[in-house]
Amino acid sequence: MIITINGQPRDVPAGTSVAQLVKSVTDQDRGIAVAVNGEVMPRREWPGIALGDRDQVEVVTAVQGG
Repeated sequence: MIITINGQPRDVPAGTSVAQLVKSVTDQDRGIAVAVNGEVMPRREWPGIALGDRDQVEVVTAVQGG
């Protein structure tokens, strides 16, 4: 199935969870926020949220600086 992640189309297996997608996008464990179709997803729910064809996903990582 095709989803859009951070503005780029990507082919992922059917049934891919938000947690699996995040793992494939970044090595970071903390400071990550995810929105699916404009709705922010609570981190504790990521493993149980299955993505669907044509979903729009934004993965944002916090950057520390001064």
